Amino acid sequence: MSKSTIFKPSYWTKFSNNLKERASNPQYAGELKEQDIALLNGFIATGEVGSEKLGITLRLQWGIDLVNQTILDAKFTTNATPSIIAAADVVAQISIGKSVDEVMKITSNDIEMALRDETKIESLDEDQIYATIMAYDAIKKTVAAAKGLNLSDFEDEMIVCHCAGVSLSTIQEVIKLNDLKTVEQITQYTKAGAFCGSCKEEGGEEKREKYLVDILKETRALIDEERANSTDESDDFESMSLVQKIKAIDAVIDDSVRQFLVMDGGNMEVIDVKDSTDYIDVYIRYLGACSSCASSTTGTLFAIEAALKEKLTNKIRVLPI
Repeated sequence: MSKSTIFKPSYWTKFSNNLKERASNPQYAGELKEQDIALLNGFIATGEVGSEKLGITLRLQWGIDLVNQTILDAKFTTNATPSIIAAADVVAQISIGKSVDEVMKITSNDIEMALRDETKIESLDEDQIYATIMAYDAIKKTVAAAKGLNLSDFEDEMIVCHCAGVSLSTIQEVIKLNDLKTVEQITQYTKAGAFCGSCKEEGGEEKREKYLVDILKETRALIDEERANSTDESDDFESMSLVQKIKAIDAVIDDSVRQFLVMDGGNMEVIDVKDSTDYIDVYIRYLGACSSCASSTTGTLFAIEAALKEKLTNKIRVLPI
């Protein structure tokens, strides 16, 4: 993509202000230096992903503490589009201070949410969502490097679309997160199948172990099964069991709040839920940067409580411990 295309006003209307700022002024672009990380008793893990057809690459680096596997610093380099620059910048930021195992839990949806200006307004158009998927794949590749593994050692890391470099687990996740129902939607979101088309269904130029049509059918069956099981549980939060309540609370936190905590280097966990006559008390514990943040007892706490009240019940009261 040429600079003249990138900087047309119509192109920038696709993005949130947060994404535009990160794309224009990335804070974590560059390369880590071996000597600097070595002085901190660490090592560098590097993961590179890209697409030959698109002619783009994204290289993610983590400086990792040798003892506790905590990420000390993070940088990225890319020749890609503004949306990929912004997604990589977010990944680098939210990686710092976390363990490799913690970063493994970050999804492409978390990355997109972290780029939003407002919780309910998406940060980029559907035709740009491949940016967060590429950043997500860079995380997996760098995790593999940090743990001394090959991606083939991960059971679900089969590359389905070699043209766009999209893996099986990424396609499955995107189908679930976005409730996709057609192969065309998979291509729109991930770019898988957008080039030679061999991965769409059997009969193409190259034979595949799994095709998009098969992955869609299998994943939709899993989604339908999960939904059928969920209808067996009560939709009334107040009458749920303790385990069901905690799962429901976590789901709301994941959807509305957690990505913003993670972006600032923090997190939270639900410790307990207790019923009383007037309230349902939700006891939480802040993690990371949130544990010492001044707004943890004011703005952040109010945001968490408001989200839970809106989605579950007005009787909820959130109490940090």
